[in-house]
This record gives sequence, C-alpha cells and structure tokens, in this order.
Amino acid sequence: MTFSLVVRDGERFGIVASSSSPAVAARVAHLRPGVGAAASQNVTDPTLGTSLLEELADHGDAERALAAVTGAARNAKSIAYRQLTVVGRSGPGSAYSGSHTLGTYASATAEGAVAAGNMLCGEHIPGVLLDAYSAAPGELEERLVSALKAAVAAGGEEGPVHSAGLAVVADVDWRVTDLRVDWADDPVDRLAELLAVWLPQRDDYVRRGLDPASAPSYGVPGDR
Repeated sequence: MTFSLVVRDGERFGIVASSSSPAVAARVAHLRPGVGAAASQNVTDPTLGTSLLEELADHGDAERALAAVTGAARNAKSIAYRQLTVVGRSGPGSAYSGSHTLGTYASATAEGAVAAGNMLCGEHIPGVLLDAYSAAPGELEERLVSALKAAVAAGGEEGPVHSAGLAVVADVDWRVTDLRVDWADDPVDRLAELLAVWLPQRDDYVRRGLDPASAPSYGVPGDR
C-alpha cells in the first residue's frame, strides 16, 4: 500500500511517497541533515526509521545500517512484516522487504537512491521511480515529484492512492521542505500544486530561521 523513493543529492536528502492509506509521510519518512534518509513502510513501524538513522549517524554505511536493524533481536518477531529503505552519506541505497510484505512488492537501488513499494500493480514501479527521478530537470523536490507522477502513470499501486508526501533536509537542522496531502482523490497532483506554492518561498523561510532581520516579509497582516 505504499511506494517511495529515497535519495541523496549532494549534501541534501529527500523522500517522496504515496499510499492508499492516509498520512503516508507522517509514518514513512525519516531524514536527518548530514546523516541520511530512510523509509519504513508496509506494516509500518516508524521506530525502524529512527533506528536506521541512528545507525547511519555512527558509521554512514546504508547496507550496514540495514543489516543491523533487520538483524536486531528486538525486531526478530516482526521484521518479516516490514519494508525498509535507506540512503547514507555515500554509496548506493539499500532495501529490505520481509517475507510478509503485502501483495506484489519490489525494490531498486542506484548510487545515492533507493525505491521500493508493496501492493504494486507490478514489479516495474521502483525502476520507474529511479529512472524518472534521474531524467527529471529542476530542483530536488521537483525531481522527486516528477518521479512520483511517473510511478502513478505507470500503474502505481493495485488500487487508487489517497495520500502523498515530500520531505527534504539540507544544511540546517530542520526539514527545508515538508509537504503532505493526507487524504485526497488526487494526492500526487495536489502535492505538485503545493510544491509550486512552496518552492519559491523555501529559501526565504530558511533565512527567517537563520537571520530574521534579513528575511523578507510576505505582506501577511501583522508581519513586517
């Protein structure tokens, strides 16, 4: 019931995901500036995303982080129900799909990227995500949304999707982009619309956090 793409772009990390269930990004997306990004999906346990980032913070190796989390004794009874992906500061992404992953599932990896999904219309969807991301122009966020659109156009999940989300971290200690459509009939199109509003203002909001005296006003009542 979820397909996602996790990437590294220079010093930035990003995740995009869509699902037939509500609020997918709230449960699936995990990122830490300067460390990496991970997705925890299928029968979702969000703590596994946190664990993957903790492992990456120690050594930076995505494959090693995934092996540590999937092999941990505390996860032994439930790990077969999980689908995990992770990207670190260097090297390719890494993926795990437990034996109880739902429906048709698949994953695909590349240098600095990994895509995975379950309840898919076909095993080709992760490859579509990677290929469309690599071919898309524009900002990281735009390329991630382009990949999500391509996956939907290629069939996406077995049924209709209802939520979508996008998150990016860069060189500050918060998500410079964090957009979600938690329930809609056309969540990926709605996400693209949100991005068109957000992206021209993204860097100004970073400036507001770092140096409010130099940040621009947007003419909101009460704003300077």
